[in-house]
Amino acid sequence: MASSTGKMIADNRRASFDYFLEDRFEAGISLLGTEIKSLRKHSVNIKDSYVTIKEGEAYVINMHIAPYDHGNLFNHDPFRTRKLLLHKREIRRMQVAIKEAGYTLVPTRLYFVRGHAKLEFALAKGKKNYDKRESEKVKSMDREAHKASKERYEE
Repeated sequence: MASSTGKMIADNRRASFDYFLEDRFEAGISLLGTEIKSLRKHSVNIKDSYVTIKEGEAYVINMHIAPYDHGNLFNHDPFRTRKLLLHKREIRRMQVAIKEAGYTLVPTRLYFVRGHAKLEFALAKGKKNYDKRESEKVKSMDREAHKASKERYEE
């Protein structure tokens, strides 16, 4: 569902290590003026953030957007809860997955599309330690195979 075009602002690579990412969604974010200026300077951290649904609306919690340097009294709270702009049917579908299947919503990327900030997040299930080790082993084997094939072509 999410678009891969646009200017990347932030990426949460840790999410794929900690969770099994399944269905991805794209949402606009309701921001203040100084927040969008901070985003343009890439002053944002989405690593510890998560998406929650309250009263039929989606919110991103714990996303840190640094205060704008020249914002003085108009600056925002860096950790404020921000509303996500989604269709009702998307929100209902996420609610069902969260309640019935035990999923959580984890932000994966933040980027601009035609001047608008978009947050990509995924329905995710937590990995156990043995799952993380298995993922690391597969990634390591792929890296070694790629390196071996690269050396073979250079000779």
